[in-house]
Amino acid sequence: MTETNDKHAVIAGGTGFLGQAVAGHLLRLGWRVTVLSRQKPRSASWGDWLAWDGRTVAAQWLSAIDGADAVINLAGRTVDCRKTPDRCDEILRSREDSVRAIGEAMRRCVQPPPVWVQAGTAHIYGDPPERACDESTRPGHGLAPFVAQRWEAAFQESLPASTRGVVLRTSFVIGRTGGALPVLARLARLGLGGTIAGGRQWISWLHLDDFCGIAQQAIDDTAMQGVYNATAPEAETNALFMRALRRTLHRPIGLPAPGWLVRLGAATFLDTDPELVLYGRKVTPRRLLDAGYTFAFPTLSDALQDLLGRTSKAA
Repeated sequence: MTETNDKHAVIAGGTGFLGQAVAGHLLRLGWRVTVLSRQKPRSASWGDWLAWDGRTVAAQWLSAIDGADAVINLAGRTVDCRKTPDRCDEILRSREDSVRAIGEAMRRCVQPPPVWVQAGTAHIYGDPPERACDESTRPGHGLAPFVAQRWEAAFQESLPASTRGVVLRTSFVIGRTGGALPVLARLARLGLGGTIAGGRQWISWLHLDDFCGIAQQAIDDTAMQGVYNATAPEAETNALFMRALRRTLHRPIGLPAPGWLVRLGAATFLDTDPELVLYGRKVTPRRLLDAGYTFAFPTLSDALQDLLGRTSKAA
């Protein structure tokens, strides 16, 4: 049942996988939602829509931010692609440019929003094979940590002094109709849901409903400020994740995929980055637990059963 209130949230990048979910979540709570994006949503159920190129400040959406109760920025080019030089540049610029534009808009507001919730990534820690990473862990090395650090630095430089800022370093979010989980489920149903490259790499995951709940708490809890790992309490190795997926889908057998085959398939057929599945990190949500957040789906088995259990019975 939809509640009613007079709160207003602006979601930049609100037509993506995470943006749609957060918009729907807030709308069900009675919020008014304005979505900023390049493309118009296919459904009006995501709230009002204003066109935005992700780089510049326009009077139309500046007026939407002025007086809003919260801004949530999820804008940024997807990293699910083969990393050509041009795409790497787009990944970085789309994140920095969107943050700087929102910050400039806030500085022009008569009544800036009291809270800005900013997307980040757990990739900032790199790919340590054993170490558990909390918010105090130093950034890793490579493209993803470099982009993540530049992203957060742009946010800190753009955040107005009067606005509370929360960065959600998000892990692998699993949902029923978006993200990578439907692809993995389809492979598992075809008997291809075995371990990948030995299966020892960590997968830090998060149910989509918990991402929405964390974003809501970041808005509501005025004590929350700074960086938080948005991930479930217990990471799993790739081998255990794929085993849980097969169990949920009632597929006892899954052919394993060696690393060389993943690299070949990613480059030849999928146009994606094989390192997204060949490497991983064990991330813990220490600050989020300290803030009192209660996970709706703290275990992988419960999360997969909620997302895929009903469909597996029908398959």
